[in-house]
Order: sequence, then C-alpha cells, then structure tokens
Amino acid sequence: MNRSELFTPMKIGSVTIKNRIVMEPMGLMGLAGREGEFNQRAADYFVERAKGGVGLIITGFTKVENEIERMKMPTFTCVTHNPTAFENSCYEMIERVHSYGAKIFLQVSAGLGRVAKPTLLETQPVAPTEVPNYWQPDVMCRALTTEEVERIISRFEEAAAIAKKVGFDGIELHAVHEGYLADQFTMSVFNKDRSDRFNGDLEQRATFPIEILKAIRRGAGENYPVTVRYSIRSFIKELGQGGINIAAKESGRDTEEGLELAKILEKAGYDGFNADTGSYDAWYWAHPPLYAKDGLYLPFVKQLKDVVNVPIIMGGKMGDPQLAQDSIKNGSIDFVGLARPLLTDPEWPNKVMKNREEQIRPCIGCHDGCLQRIFNHKPISCSVNPACGREKIYNIEKALEPKRVIVIGGGIAGLESARVAKLAGHEVKLFEKSDQIGGHIYEAAAPDFKKADEKLLDWYRVELERLAVPMYLNTAIDKDSKELDDAQAVIIATGSVPVRLRNIEGIDEPQICSADDILLAKKPVGDNVVIIGGGLVGCEVALWLKNQGKQVTVVEYLSKVMDGGADTNWANKSMLLDLMEEAQVNIMTSSKFVGYKNGHAHIETANGVEQIVADNVCIAVGYSSVNDLHEEILSRGKDTYLIGDARKVSNIMNAVWDAYEVARNI
Repeated sequence: MNRSELFTPMKIGSVTIKNRIVMEPMGLMGLAGREGEFNQRAADYFVERAKGGVGLIITGFTKVENEIERMKMPTFTCVTHNPTAFENSCYEMIERVHSYGAKIFLQVSAGLGRVAKPTLLETQPVAPTEVPNYWQPDVMCRALTTEEVERIISRFEEAAAIAKKVGFDGIELHAVHEGYLADQFTMSVFNKDRSDRFNGDLEQRATFPIEILKAIRRGAGENYPVTVRYSIRSFIKELGQGGINIAAKESGRDTEEGLELAKILEKAGYDGFNADTGSYDAWYWAHPPLYAKDGLYLPFVKQLKDVVNVPIIMGGKMGDPQLAQDSIKNGSIDFVGLARPLLTDPEWPNKVMKNREEQIRPCIGCHDGCLQRIFNHKPISCSVNPACGREKIYNIEKALEPKRVIVIGGGIAGLESARVAKLAGHEVKLFEKSDQIGGHIYEAAAPDFKKADEKLLDWYRVELERLAVPMYLNTAIDKDSKELDDAQAVIIATGSVPVRLRNIEGIDEPQICSADDILLAKKPVGDNVVIIGGGLVGCEVALWLKNQGKQVTVVEYLSKVMDGGADTNWANKSMLLDLMEEAQVNIMTSSKFVGYKNGHAHIETANGVEQIVADNVCIAVGYSSVNDLHEEILSRGKDTYLIGDARKVSNIMNAVWDAYEVARNI
C-alpha cells in the first residue's frame, strides 16, 4: 500500500526532516546518569528508533536547572547539573542518530511545578503561586520569586548553547502542556496573585514561555529551530479532577483560550507546535489509554491548524498507518507523532515504508510497561517489547547449543516464548489443548474499546507463521505424552481459570456465570446484570454491558472499586472510573454477595441484606493459576520452566516478560 505522504520531507524552522514521522518525547526514567547525562541505555534507545526510520526524535524531559526545583539524581537528565558530563554523553549518541538520516531535538524543561512528586524532590515543590501539590494535596507548593523565575529563564540560554554545540538539530520547550511549570504560568487557575510581569491577562501570562524562547535564541541563534509541546485544552474540571468529555466544565485552559495563546506563541517566534490536550488532572487526555479513541486530538488540532501557520506535530493513538497517512494527506497535521507505538516496535516507519504493516507489533494501550513504570520510578520499557529501554543488553541472541523446546499452552505467554525461542535458534513446537491460540485474549478483546488486544494476537499469528513454528491445536499434553520424550526444555504456559465461588446459596443456578461466559457469549445475558467483583475485569465488563443498554450493578467487598489486585496505571484507572460514572453504572462497595434466589442477587451491606433484580450474576473475583503439570514434568528430569499466569496470575506484561526472559536464556 502506498504511504508516500508519510515519507515526504518537510521543514521545521531551518531544518529539513526526511519524513513526517516523529518520535514523541517520553519520560527518560532509567536513561539518565548520576550527573544528569544520557546513559548508554539512552543512546541505544534513541539510535534504535533512528535505525527504525523515524524522521525526527524528540528526546523527552530534560531539566535546564536542578537547584530551585531540586530533584534527586539520577531521576531525569539535566543540561546544567554537570555540563561537561552532559555534553560528553551527547556527541556519540547524536552522531549515531544522524547516521540514519534522522534529526534529533533536545526537549528542555523549566520544571514540573505542582505536578512534581514530593518523594522525588529534595526541596519544597514550587509553582507560580501557592497551590496544593497534585500528588499530595496536603503539601503546599511555594510561589517562585521573580528572581527565581529569571534564573530559570537564564538557564535556557546556557542549555540552548550546549544543545547546539553538541549537535542537537533543535529544541522543544517542555512545556505549555499537561500542566507542567511553564503551562501553569499561562493558566489563571494556577497563576493567581503574582504582582510581577509574569501574571495578568493571557498575553502577560505567556511572558514566561516567551522569555524562555528569547533566552534560547540568545544561546543558539535566531535560526535554531524551537518548537513547543502544547496542550490546546486542559480538561481540568476541578483541581485533581478531569473532564471526561468535551462538554465538561473547564477550570484550566479551554479551546478558545488555547487557540488564542497559540497565536501569541507563534507571533513570539516558535517554529512549530507539538500539540495535544489534557493535564495531570485529566491524565487520560494527555496519556490516552486503551479506552480512548484513535486520533483523539484531531478535532482540536484541526482548529489549531486554522489559526497558526507553522508546522504541527500530533501524536495521541496515531499508530494505525492508515490514520497516520490520512491525517497527513488531508492536511489535518504536518507530522505524525508516535510515542508508545515506537516503544512496541521501533521499526514502525520501515515496516510501513516496505509494505510490511502486518508485522508491526501493536501498542495495546495498557501503560503497564511505559507510564506505569515511570510512575513507580522504574526504567521506561514496554509491556509487549521487553527489550525496550535496554536494546543492547537484553536483545535476543542465538543460542550456542540449540535445543528441542516444547511449549505447552497457546496463550500470550506461550506464543511469546515460542517466538523468542525460535529466534534464538531452537527447534520449537507449541501445543494447545483447545481449538485456538490466544488464551484469555479472546474475552479480553471482546469489548469494542479493547480491540488492540486482538491486534496483538493477530501479530503473534503472523510472526509464528513467518518463523515456521509448528502449532498443534486440540492437543493436550500430560507427563506421559510421547511429545515430551525427546524434548530438552519444556515451557509450561498453561494459564489460569476464573475463580469460582463456593458455599453460597444459588451459586449453581444457570443465571450465575463468569466474565468469560458473558464476554464470549457462552450464556445469554438479560437486561439486569449484577457483577461480583470491582476489579479491572469486573469494571470493564460493567462498562461494556452498560454501553449496550443493560442495567448494571457492581458489587465490591472493599471500600473502593479497582483498589486491590492488579496495579492499574492511573491514566487507565481514572478514565475507566470516570466512564463508569458518566454511564451511571451502579456501584456498591463494602458489600458482599451472599446468595441468589428467585431472580434476585442477595447483597450484604452495612445496613443489612439488599435484594437486587438480576437476570445474571457475573462472578469476576479473579483467576487462579493452572500449573499442576509443572511438578509432574519436573519428575521426568526435563528442564522445565513455569511462566505467565501459570506461575503468577497477572497481566499481559507479566506473560510477555516471563516468556521473553525464559526463552532467551534456554
């Protein structure tokens, strides 16, 4: 398929980008050294995407100073913390990126302000004016003095001079975007009572990013490209609460003000906008989860395109090559931004250009391997690409002694282990007792908002066929199976099954079902459904059924839904909760299912037992591992590995990472 529009050159300022594909900036957790420099992992990470064919790389959050808002090192890169160390870390990295014809911009930041985690700071959080910290509202951010603001601005001049010296092709300002410090200065909700030149009407509140631009020009010259990471709208309903839809009340920057501010920034001399929407208060806009629509920023960016004349980069679930192509072709955007899609598959541009789109490993929108790891102070990576962020130290190498490997189980863990073992040079056979591969992916992908899971399964089908891995369906393996006789290594990926409740009145009635019974249409579903269990599965099923017009009640034993079990990323969790609230899903917490009788679920609450009309009661209280085969095969003296849900019930990331680790080391 011809995707020529994606591969035409275009300028940003004075620099020509070879194509329209941009690696969007992401947090550099794990990619920084102790002196604020880029470490070797960072170099390998960026070079892998340059090798994969991107036209422009934007590095991600790099501070210009680490004194006023002092973060513990090494947390992120910082240009001026140790300028010599920073410079020395850049030269070779940039030379390698340039070898593939890619350009690279340094994203430089004034800081985090109210959204800085106090646990990462050695100083009190700061902001334009005194305001509660986002993460810990009981911690107050102190107001920056005028002298401190001017010191931060001056650091941009130094940072820009260094960026140009070491070979960066341009700079992006982090950020009038997502509610970071520079963004806070532009919004009246955060910039309330300053009496200096950095407050006032919209144009006066734009003084901070405008003076930053002037400082960059002083340091790097008038022709040095400078873009700005820019949120057209904030979607801040109230402090700490996001607006789930366009009609929501706006306490931050609304679209009208966003377009006006963009005109001010363009007039000041910014060479381009890297545009999106959202804020920490509405993280699911800034970091769209699997529940968000593809290309969700397009309606906003089309309006931005009408009022500015400089190039616009836009990411936000743009990993579908057809959507990317169409958005460039119809003039909605100038550059397509890819963040997570390039974590999952650095070769996205090359595969599109070479008409191998079916081989693109898809992002599933889970955030578990990227944003959640950054959130938990772990190195950035990817749920479905464990080598991400450690490209040279965790790649797949050919085994010195190829072995005969048997994989038992065709879920995600089994498929990944078969793929990796084959790439490592082993002779691999996969056995699945059912008539299809995929495991729990089938029910997981049933809701219309989770089709990315299905795309992942499609990718595994393509890869295992391409690698000629034989898969034997409808074939159960036990310890006496002849298929094990000549196996030198056995990987057990037998998965998990839904937990069944016992000793409850009516639990064996036909109206009682599991989540997979509903998701896979194994049982008819009536108009009134009670879901027992308010974890991720229960809440997703509830939203899916409510969207079909069902009356749904979620019953959760804990005091909050989604408060136990899997560690769901905040962007995903908050969006799912807000979608459930908007859909008016009935939720009962601190409640217990005690029986089913005469078409009613009996729910024990603090006020006694309530009876709720229920055509179906869906039990969604978790899964239990299926691993009996492990000990049995061990007794045969085989090298045996237990992975995925069979080892520990978790998520797709756990399945993939288990499989990758084991299979690459057989």
